[in-house]
Amino acid sequence: MAVYTRLGAEDMAAILAHFDVGTLTLAKGIAEGVSNSNWLIETTQDGAARRFILTIYESRTDIGDLPFFLDLLDWLATHDCPVPRTIHDRDGASFRFHDGADGRKALALIEFLPGISVSEPTEGQARSVGAALARVHLAGAGFPTERANGMGMATWRQLLGDCGAEGLARIHPELPRIVERELALLGAQWPSGLPRGTIHADLFPDNVLMLGETVTGLIDFYFACTDLYAYDVAVTHAAWSFSNDGRRFLPEISTALLAGYESLRPLSAPERAAMPLLARGAAMRFLSTRAYDWMNTPADALVTPKDPLAFARRLEFYAAPENAGVFG
Repeated sequence: MAVYTRLGAEDMAAILAHFDVGTLTLAKGIAEGVSNSNWLIETTQDGAARRFILTIYESRTDIGDLPFFLDLLDWLATHDCPVPRTIHDRDGASFRFHDGADGRKALALIEFLPGISVSEPTEGQARSVGAALARVHLAGAGFPTERANGMGMATWRQLLGDCGAEGLARIHPELPRIVERELALLGAQWPSGLPRGTIHADLFPDNVLMLGETVTGLIDFYFACTDLYAYDVAVTHAAWSFSNDGRRFLPEISTALLAGYESLRPLSAPERAAMPLLARGAAMRFLSTRAYDWMNTPADALVTPKDPLAFARRLEFYAAPENAGVFG
């Protein structure tokens, strides 16, 4: 279970006392997620049952970024996007601190949204996800705060450099050659001047809640930033349009996802032309973090690192000239 901070019943009750959410009836650790500690919280208030998600932020989250992340949720929620609202404490703050056995850590209480994450999406679900992403881009255009992408190309280079050629070769003998080739190409050809604004930057299936073909929640905005809209489309395409291991491309999911997005925000001609390169960058972003985690996660860790080759395979698919028409 990916809960790194331990909270007893008294700790949990003390935390919730700072919020006007009623009386605690259940606190259950959530296994999903690898960066922060999360609990499903149930309370009763005025005879009604309520549900929330409590997050305690661990070392990977920069506390200075929390106002951006949490204010963004509130902004998008008020602009009819399916995202959870932040529950502000009795003083009106969107997050606060808890002093526990593990030290002082920031926490936030978030609205619980119904739905489940799908592992094998249908075309209708993919179309709905594409449209939901476009809605976020359109609504986020008016969000007044910017945040640089902390997982951009400079970070890919740093993480892969830390892995080293020998380390990458231990994952797969061809990986150093692929990484060297792609970093050179992406560095030389990365597009500029395309439309940009607030993006999610991590819209994998486990960050989308659905009921049937309806998107009920987009969650986990902790990589959200200001960057190219088309790059966000490429990230989502790479996350949804392949089998988990990256061995199979799913053309019907790809087509539906892009059609759903363009039903609300059509890609411009320059964006469409840049999509194959942006998709290679999206694959490189997740290849770099997965390779680093693969090499640096302790054997006794509570989480299992994800296979970096799943995105090396996506990268090779996007790099193949015969597949450029996927975005055509």
